[in-house]
Amino acid sequence: MNLTHGSQLAVNVLDPTSLLSSFGAIGILVVLFAETGLLVGFFLPGDSLLFTAGLFTTTSSKSVIHLSLTWVLIASAVGALLGAQTGYLLGRRGGPALLARVKNPKLHEAVERSGEMLEKYGYGKAIVLARFIPLVRTVLNPMAGALGVPAKVFTMWQIVGGLVWSLGVTLAGHALGSTIPNIDHYLLPIIAVVVILSLIPVALEIRRARRAPANAAGAVNPTPEHKA
Repeated sequence: MNLTHGSQLAVNVLDPTSLLSSFGAIGILVVLFAETGLLVGFFLPGDSLLFTAGLFTTTSSKSVIHLSLTWVLIASAVGALLGAQTGYLLGRRGGPALLARVKNPKLHEAVERSGEMLEKYGYGKAIVLARFIPLVRTVLNPMAGALGVPAKVFTMWQIVGGLVWSLGVTLAGHALGSTIPNIDHYLLPIIAVVVILSLIPVALEIRRARRAPANAAGAVNPTPEHKA
């Protein structure tokens, strides 16, 4: 496993490049575990970290950051799967009271969104889809445990969703990097675009959460119709 350039005194946990340059594949495992298993890790950059790691598997061995595709895939899968299972077990142990104590507004919105997804799509589809929605993938795992989703059902679908998400996003980054000659020269602008794109789902979720109360208020107090 290539832990590129040892450690840095200051690591920006929101910057995929900083994380990968400091901790390599181990950093991927830890971040994905925290983001999908611990409520305190909701702010971590799972999507952009995976895609950026995939890009760094295509850089030259002399590049500032070069990662082994094999180790990146292993770390991604292990972090995503262990994190989700841990979140589920925490939810089973803590029960509904665990999520009731959530004070962060964004996490609170994610709790509501997770409940809507479980009700609308059922266990399997909701667990898989949640992997691709920031914040929701942090909350849905403990929620599934708190709501008593059968362990076998949760485990099966979280493995499916976890592997599709973690390996898929990583391989997408690897595929893009492999198609661009001298990828080392274009890493900064590509990573900047990746980070921006990874924020779009978050922005959409925030917009959806803010519009929901307004729509509900409009339904309760409809505008009176004017008769001719």
